[in-house]
Amino acid sequence: MTIDELYHLMLTTMGPQHWLEPGVAPAETPWEILWGGVLVQNTNWRNVDYALANLKQATQFEPERVLALTPSELTALVKPAGFYTRKVPTLQGLAAWSGHYGFDLAKIRALPATQIRRELKALKGIGDETADYFSMYVFNKPTIIVDTYLRRLFTWLGVNLPSSYVKAQAVIAANWRFDFAAAREFHALIVEFGKQVKSAPDFQRSFLADQQLHLH
Repeated sequence: MTIDELYHLMLTTMGPQHWLEPGVAPAETPWEILWGGVLVQNTNWRNVDYALANLKQATQFEPERVLALTPSELTALVKPAGFYTRKVPTLQGLAAWSGHYGFDLAKIRALPATQIRRELKALKGIGDETADYFSMYVFNKPTIIVDTYLRRLFTWLGVNLPSSYVKAQAVIAANWRFDFAAAREFHALIVEFGKQVKSAPDFQRSFLADQQLHLH
């Protein structure tokens, strides 16, 4: 089975996920996706929801208003998400970075994908996975997000990806021709599958049991 066959099998069996689409629950603005992507690191969404509710009440998620907060004010708002000593500087850095483009997401989206990713990675607290998540779900650049769910699924399908994030991403990209819609949908399908199928015995009972992935 190729990656494209895997994608279409998951899409046919599970159906479109409609992840983070406007007007579809959870209805999120691009800025909420950015702040949430930082706050969710090393915690769960329940804690993030509390922090986002505080942030929305204080700033309406507007980056200018986030920047206007003192570190102590921002800390008090996002404290429910934990690890605030790391996350507050990242939130401030992300807001300041967007300020270089007039807080205009359209201007950032017009930049080359490689530049967006490079500049995101240069911000303290943003690694490969978060940079790719923002690149695709906020800045509309197709990419492959090599998260825990993807690695686990590929292992169950008989493929051990390189430990390096970038090398693993390159292996997948060399074996799958994808567009923006497919890249978004594939990530959503893998995450939803991973939330439901959490162990090897679960996998053996799933619709992907006995399937093998073949890469060149």
